[in-house]
Amino acid sequence: MADFMKACAAGDIASGTMKTMVVGGKKITVANLDGEFFAVDDTCSHEQCSLGEEGFLDGNVVTCGCHGAQFDVTNGKVMSLPAPTDVASYPVKLEGNDVFIKI
Repeated sequence: MADFMKACAAGDIASGTMKTMVVGGKKITVANLDGEFFAVDDTCSHEQCSLGEEGFLDGNVVTCGCHGAQFDVTNGKVMSLPAPTDVASYPVKLEGNDVFIKI
C-alpha cells in the first residue's frame, strides 16, 4: 500500500454528498458524512457503474443509480442485491483543510 495521497480539499465535498475522483490511478468515491470523510471504490461490483457519478447517498448508504445495489460508504460492505460483493474501502485522514486517502 502506498502512502496517503491528497484527494481534494474538504470544502470540495458538501456534507451529505459524495464525489468521484482519481487518486493514485484509481477511481474513488469520497463521501462527506457530517464532516467525516470516507472513501470506497467508485465502481459498483454488479455492472461496473459509477457509484459517485450515477448513484446517490442517503446517510451512510450509497445506492447505485444503474440497478439499485447498495453499499455502506463507511466500509464498502454490500447491503443490497444485485451487487455480489463488497467494494474496497480506503483509509482517509484530514490534514488541515485537505482530504488524504491511502490507496
